[in-house]
Amino acid sequence: MDTTYSELLQRRRQHLNITLDKNSRAVWIEFKYSTERPCCSPALLQDLQAVQHTIRQTAQTGYHQNQPDRLMFQVLASSDTRAFNLGGDLNYFIELIEAGDRENLLGYAKTCIDIQFSSVTHYDIPFTTISLVQGEALGGGFEAALSNNVLVAEESARFGFPEITFGMFPGMGAISLLTRKIAPAMARRMIMDRRVHTAKELYDMGVVDVLAAHGEGREAVLNYMQRHSAIAPGLHGFQAAVDRAMPVVYEELYDIVEHWVDAALQLSEKNRRLMSYFARAQEKRQNKTPLKDRRQKRLNT
Repeated sequence: MDTTYSELLQRRRQHLNITLDKNSRAVWIEFKYSTERPCCSPALLQDLQAVQHTIRQTAQTGYHQNQPDRLMFQVLASSDTRAFNLGGDLNYFIELIEAGDRENLLGYAKTCIDIQFSSVTHYDIPFTTISLVQGEALGGGFEAALSNNVLVAEESARFGFPEITFGMFPGMGAISLLTRKIAPAMARRMIMDRRVHTAKELYDMGVVDVLAAHGEGREAVLNYMQRHSAIAPGLHGFQAAVDRAMPVVYEELYDIVEHWVDAALQLSEKNRRLMSYFARAQEKRQNKTPLKDRRQKRLNT
């Protein structure tokens, strides 16, 4: 791996853990939620976009120079196995909506789709992006998982789009990305029904690509990379065919984002209160102590 990648590993990111698996020729990006809600905060997005920029440079250099140990995979996961990501930063949304700040709301949404587009187009080279979902992936977190070429989920994972509850819709790629995997009518139903879906349900529908037993998601990702490294030309050729047959068009993502921003700025006070309720639920989710930790605390007292 070149020095650019070494510099990436050496630079600490407050909201991400970055590790390199040289055996699999993979970079792992883990969301880190130690001091904040498990959501897509502006600071997390800034870190993720910067890391993607360096990975793009490194992966493209390795490909064009035909380096034998070039980077082949990127894995997006979470350091908190209870939550992959719970979606957008709702408190930030409320602040911008109440200020009528269209510019910054659009800027946030554009950053999201820039990140999604880089992932789904795998940096414009033969390369594979993978999501590993453990715990919950809701709203924008579900969209982040969908934006990678392969979605691996543990059986205990849960997915959903709660946005319609407070008068919104998932606007950062859900419609475009879901309809690459399932029929448009089914995608519409999933977005509108507000249900939380199990990983098994989504595997049977074709949304989840690899279903792993609880606690075995990482092993499933490693096995996937090992198997597919041996057939990389065929895998990348197939991905190119998928991209040609079902392209994700940036202009489409951006147009949808503008509809999302316009809808957000028209939310009623009642819907903003509902959004605030969901924000508090995010905070409670992050502050909730795992059962095993509560048991240990009782044993120590």
